[in-house]
Amino acid sequence: MKHIFLNLKRFDVPKEYGGVNSIAPVKDWGAYIVSNTQEALKKYADDNVEFAMYFPEAHVLGAAGALCEDSPVQVGCQSVYREDTAVGGNFGAFTTNRTANSMKAAGCTSTIIGHCEERRDKAGVLAEAGVTDTAAVNRLLNKEIKAAVAAGLSVLYCIGESAEEQERWQDVLREQLETGLEGVDRSKVTIAYEPIWAIGPGKIPPDAAYITKIGTFVKEVTGGMDVVYGGGLKVDNAEMLASIPVMDGGLIALTRFSGDIGFYPEEYLEIIKTYMKK
Repeated sequence: MKHIFLNLKRFDVPKEYGGVNSIAPVKDWGAYIVSNTQEALKKYADDNVEFAMYFPEAHVLGAAGALCEDSPVQVGCQSVYREDTAVGGNFGAFTTNRTANSMKAAGCTSTIIGHCEERRDKAGVLAEAGVTDTAAVNRLLNKEIKAAVAAGLSVLYCIGESAEEQERWQDVLREQLETGLEGVDRSKVTIAYEPIWAIGPGKIPPDAAYITKIGTFVKEVTGGMDVVYGGGLKVDNAEMLASIPVMDGGLIALTRFSGDIGFYPEEYLEIIKTYMKK
């Protein structure tokens, strides 16, 4: 199976506030994206491909409400809290936290967990508390994955090494995989590899050989789980990524990186067309 994921980060923020959103008013933004992509995605119905879009929480209801009959789009949220409501247990005392059950009830079917930006945030909080155990972040993410799966959500679990960690990438990725997936129903999880050391302006992205090496390693460690490239699926690398047998898809974020940068539905569809060669 192929997987094309979309991480919409905080692309909803209008430009006058420093964001990149110029496609729709904030109140309509989630619905606009779903409405302007789902019909075109139906042409891949026979290709065994999953399309999941990860929205900021405020847009989940609008996005889910815009789903048409037989829509190929899965609406997802950006991570979940490590605890949740339960019949006969906690009924909702989770102020500020986004629980998996709340997102399932809102219409989500998937979630992204462990993105490098989430990992960085958790590591920063732990550092402020004096915690230096590098596995602590992975243990917290493991609880999030378990909560998501228990609520009936599929999970895109992100792993990756920083520039400082690249020399020992095998140890870093193995810990992220083994600790993060401990006790998890792996049939509900897809892995995304983020080369954190290559993300950002002026950085050189990994080539096909490096991505193949990582994808092969992930499959060996996990027993053959699906793995996608999380460093950014774009028009200019879509054909290359599609040619790597060990990789099962990619993660899209921005679609335009110069000029009027941002996310644009028509460019998202062009990336998929290039990747799928259809």
